[in-house]
Amino acid sequence: QVQLLESGGGLVQAGGSLRLSCAASGRTFSRSAMGWFRQAPGKEREFVASISGSGRSTLYTDSVKGRFTVSRDNALNTVYLQMNSLKPEDTAVYYCASSSGLSSTTRSRNYDAWGQGTQVTVSS
Repeated sequence: QVQLLESGGGLVQAGGSLRLSCAASGRTFSRSAMGWFRQAPGKEREFVASISGSGRSTLYTDSVKGRFTVSRDNALNTVYLQMNSLKPEDTAVYYCASSSGLSSTTRSRNYDAWGQGTQVTVSS
């Protein structure tokens, strides 16, 4: 059974930075693409970023390109989301997700395990 545990959320002022972490267990981590999604109040869950099992391929939604960086440490079974230049519209619950495939993907249906989420709040 795959288990994902996110951490690192919190309250930050606009322009600030946060780093989210997601520790994974229950699956060969290096064979699993990982993704980050977010859901703001009253909105649908949306894709934020993903990274392939090797870490060589990444994808980002347009609104975070140049500000967010996804990375992974396969030795620690952990994926990260470094968020810089945060904006109030980045406020959401952020979820880590694990795929059974190697390739980075934007589609939530390609992920079969999800974390419990961590709240990120950006004040103006």
